[in-house]
Amino acid sequence: MTLVLDSGGLSLLAEDRARLEELRRRGEWPALVPAVVLTEVLTGDHRRDFHENRLLRTCEVLSTDEILARKGAALRAAVGGARKPSAVDAIVVALADAVGGATVLTGDLRDLRALARHTVNDVRVGGA
Repeated sequence: MTLVLDSGGLSLLAEDRARLEELRRRGEWPALVPAVVLTEVLTGDHRRDFHENRLLRTCEVLSTDEILARKGAALRAAVGGARKPSAVDAIVVALADAVGGATVLTGDLRDLRALARHTVNDVRVGGA
């Protein structure tokens, strides 16, 4: 199954080489990363971003087009309650849905699971 990373998933994997090797061994690599996730995870300082940049070189970083942005907006709107998940989280789940279903690796299980309940395809959310 395809793997999609949010900022928490990317940060944690950047520091966990053993887990990355396990994902490669199981054929679950490379992962997809919406480009907007880079805004959350990077600082702009190449020294501080070294591990994340090293990992990103092995990922497929995808732009967010209007169709994906609208899907993310619909997912966000579908989540009830006063506290809405972030737009970035909605884009991550929308991408996982758009590729026909995927596993999202995250540090934010609650929000991403709330979004995944409204997808068309099977989007699984796992802890990073």
